[in-house]
Amino acid sequence: MQSLLPFLIFAFVASITPGPTNILVLGHGARFGLRATLPLVLGASLAAALIVLLVGLGLGEALQRYPRVQQAMSLLGALWLSWLAWQLLRSAAQSFETASATHRELGPLGAALLQLVNPKVWMMAVAVVSVFAAGSADKAVRVAELSFVFLLMTLPCMSVWALLGAGSARLLQSPQRVRRFNQLLAILLLASTWLALLL
Repeated sequence: MQSLLPFLIFAFVASITPGPTNILVLGHGARFGLRATLPLVLGASLAAALIVLLVGLGLGEALQRYPRVQQAMSLLGALWLSWLAWQLLRSAAQSFETASATHRELGPLGAALLQLVNPKVWMMAVAVVSVFAAGSADKAVRVAELSFVFLLMTLPCMSVWALLGAGSARLLQSPQRVRRFNQLLAILLLASTWLALLL
């Protein structure tokens, strides 16, 4: 339990702080509501836990052995998330009712695939394995435990972002407010992506 407490704190901070996935969950919750966003939360959480597991079972060592591959993955992910931010920034001002009818929900698979290009998730996974699983007698079991605990921590934290988004929908009745909200999300998405990459 003593060794688990620092990891719980780390997992909470990593899951609740703004990042590309949380920003998109917020926007999805505002556009489509809490119930439609919970599958997205599940997909993103499962993918993040799976990335921790894969990094712990050897992918992390391969990435550390070939740092250029890791840099390329991070850069490509940041560029794709920047493209998403650009799409948000230039989206037309329309009410959420109109926008929801013309825009497709991201869905759990889309959220899971988003984690694959999210630099924050990869850096966090490498940190989990190198800090909390290093020196374990049975590293595979320890990594599996950490992945499961991380999943249990990520689900409620991302759900808070979905809830915030769903609650904000009441404030976003006019197209002008929706446009400002989208612009704010775009700036936050861009900032969280590049800060994760540069720090």
